[in-house]
Amino acid sequence: MGEEILKWFDDQKWEVFDFQREAWAAYSAGKSGLIHSATGSGKTLAAWGGPLGAAMNGKLPSGGLRVLWITPLRALAADTLASLQAPALGMGLNWRIEARTGDTSSSQRTKQGRQMPELLVTTPESLSLLLAREDASELFSGLAAVVVDEWHELMGTKRGV
Repeated sequence: MGEEILKWFDDQKWEVFDFQREAWAAYSAGKSGLIHSATGSGKTLAAWGGPLGAAMNGKLPSGGLRVLWITPLRALAADTLASLQAPALGMGLNWRIEARTGDTSSSQRTKQGRQMPELLVTTPESLSLLLAREDASELFSGLAAVVVDEWHELMGTKRGV
C-alpha cells in the first residue's frame, strides 16, 4: 500500500488494522472479496483504500467513472460520501466524488450526464436508471471497483436482485 494512505492514517492518529491491509493487498492483486467486520471498525476505508492507493500511485487515472459505490439507502449516501471524500482530500487526490440518488438535483444529474465523477455513490434504483442509458457500456467501461455497502440490507429483496 502507498505511503500516502499510511501517512493519512497516522495523521488521524488511527491504527491500520490487518483486515484493511489485507483488503488493500487483495485489491492490488486484482481479487474480489467480502469484508466482514464490526460496525465502526473501518470497513469503508478497507474497501476504499485499494482504489485510493491505486489512484494516488497513478495506476488509476482520473476522468470518467472508476469506482461505483452502491449503498442501500439514500440516507446513508451522504455519510458515505463524507467518509470517502475525507481521505481523498487529505491525500490530495483530485477526483470528483459525488452521490446520485433520488435526492440528487436535476442540475447535478445533468452535469453527471456530461461527465461522471470518478467515484459515484448511488442506490440500486439510481443504478438501474444508469444501466438503462444508451451509453451504459461506455459509462461503466472504466470501472476499477464496485463496492456493495451494507449488502445484507439488499439480500433476499427485489432491490438486491
